[in-house]
Amino acid sequence: MVTNDIIRNAMTVRLEAVCDRLPPEPQFAPGIRRAPVRPFNLSRADTVLALKNALRYVPPEWHAELAPEFLRELTTRGRVYGYRFRPPGPITGRPLDHYTGSCIEGRAFQVMIDNNLDFEVALYPYELVTYGETGQVCQNWMQYRLITRYLEVLTREQTLVVASGHPVGLFASSPEAPRVIITNALMVGCFDDQENWHRAMALGVANYGQMTAGGWMYIGPQGIVHGTYSTLLNAGRAKLGIPPEQDLAGRLFVSSGLGGMSGAQGKATVIAGGVGIIAEVDASRVRTRLDQGWVDRVADSPADAFAAAGECQRRREPCAIAFHGNVVDLLEHAVEANVRIDLLSDQTSCHAVYDGGYCPQGLSFEARTELLRTDPGRFRELVDASLRRHYAVVRALAERGTYFFDYGNSFLKAVYDAGVREVCRNGENPLDGFVFQSYVEDIMGPLLFDYGYGPFRWVCLSGRDEDLARTDRAAMACIDPHRRFQDRDNHVWIRDALKNRLVVGTRARILYQDALGRMQIALRFNAMVRAGEIGPVMLGRDHHDTGGTDSPFRETANIRDGSNIMADMATHCFAGNAARGMSLVALHNGGGVGIGNAINGGFGLVLDGSPRVDEVIRRAIPWDVMGGVARRAWARNDASIETCVEYNRTRGGSDHVTLPYLADEGQVQELVSRALKQAD
Repeated sequence: MVTNDIIRNAMTVRLEAVCDRLPPEPQFAPGIRRAPVRPFNLSRADTVLALKNALRYVPPEWHAELAPEFLRELTTRGRVYGYRFRPPGPITGRPLDHYTGSCIEGRAFQVMIDNNLDFEVALYPYELVTYGETGQVCQNWMQYRLITRYLEVLTREQTLVVASGHPVGLFASSPEAPRVIITNALMVGCFDDQENWHRAMALGVANYGQMTAGGWMYIGPQGIVHGTYSTLLNAGRAKLGIPPEQDLAGRLFVSSGLGGMSGAQGKATVIAGGVGIIAEVDASRVRTRLDQGWVDRVADSPADAFAAAGECQRRREPCAIAFHGNVVDLLEHAVEANVRIDLLSDQTSCHAVYDGGYCPQGLSFEARTELLRTDPGRFRELVDASLRRHYAVVRALAERGTYFFDYGNSFLKAVYDAGVREVCRNGENPLDGFVFQSYVEDIMGPLLFDYGYGPFRWVCLSGRDEDLARTDRAAMACIDPHRRFQDRDNHVWIRDALKNRLVVGTRARILYQDALGRMQIALRFNAMVRAGEIGPVMLGRDHHDTGGTDSPFRETANIRDGSNIMADMATHCFAGNAARGMSLVALHNGGGVGIGNAINGGFGLVLDGSPRVDEVIRRAIPWDVMGGVARRAWARNDASIETCVEYNRTRGGSDHVTLPYLADEGQVQELVSRALKQAD
């Protein structure tokens, strides 16, 4: 018969070995954002199951005290967070040498996890939510404690396996294998829906990793600044007729959201030379972005916001204005006052639209939070009504010449779910897309992803400012600004990165680069580590990239051969990175577009200066990118075909991509027409 004593004696890594006594009840620092109450609608049997699931992390002598506490968390907050196991005080990503570990990778991942939970970085740090309303490092603080301990004892002959935040354990591997393998929310297809997802979350068996939260690679909103900067610049060129060598001077961009990712919008607009108004209902987020210098001023009325923007436009002075209020109010004022908006989008968390990711028009942030807790059914009705009104005003502005693009946050899908069928191109369902194109369909896909340009990033694990400055200079030296306009934009970005004060949290940087550009920069960094010029570096990327994510409403929205509903690419990327020796590999369900709408994968690679890591870079970095470019080329995307033709030429003998023969469109159309007539 299995007893708890047998179980305890069989484990060396266990919670009571990390916490020698039950920690005191938690204290919460004032002014720190807290996650809204999640719905609690478990049956009695499921409530018992959820409680048993949480208690399996803690020794039986603590059960009598913790069971009522965990039950209270579950019924009042919708989740068991295990607050008392959170380490006291602020958590921050400290320099690598401040951590305990048996290998450099184990210490490096502790840096990354703690950075994800920094008060300055995380959206809801007490609930382990890094960004995107629901994106968590792991589910609860017991998992955090155990993961940390596993990373401390992890050797280069072992791999730590993490399933939806739960540390499954250490398993023998080799120095060439990943040190950590992570999956999040990979639900079986017939259960991959919102209802089963919410149940699994409440039961404590599923974790929403977002794209880089549950993969421990988030570097603060800087990550999305570069993507937004590139999106806005290229939207201006493609839709407003701005020449490639010019910026958005005198142009107005309007959007909403100042959270973990959306907070980048004001900063990106200023770097791109434009004027931005970003609506946000949460006063704390407005204050955070103002204190950080990521917005320049705050307006409390639509009229004041547009007046300030107009003055800056006339002076051609870049400026970011936070409007403390609802975006629907802002846009309706623009229609009534006949304000010209050049570029329009939205970055509220519409993948979690009924969980607090979208605040209905007419509710304050505080009223939204209370209604979400007390009457989620009524909250849902108000969300749907607001979305319908929001869509109507977007249509009105678009008819006047505003270019609206969906920023991949599931806004248009949420509008469809609210009952607006006309948002679909076919007037019935999203299978053929929406009447407004997403930023990937129109901009990022054809101009960046198809060539392999994506959000390559690095963290200076030493925590030293001088290391970040040296890596900036080294990366800039690897870019030829005369090669393509994308390279010119990236050269300007990295040249001005220090001046633009992009760092929030650890000393990190993002730079959009293509496959061979990423490889060259990574090799340069590893050589610098080897020479002692800088400390160790963590490489990674946003999962929002050329080859990392299958998402028909976002990353793969410009793949039109019918394969946009397939998840082969992200899965291949994950497995291929593991086979090629990346330090960490991650595969998630959901990302920024919601559960069941995407499969996305990422990696982490610790640069320790070794020749072994040079070989990993040469094998893994090109694969990580070119698997995605190859898939886009097979979908007959022109830029990807051109990129693969050149890749086959330069990588002959090692790599080779299958390319599509092109059929004559007119010939095929005529053949099909004749066949259909004969069939009739």
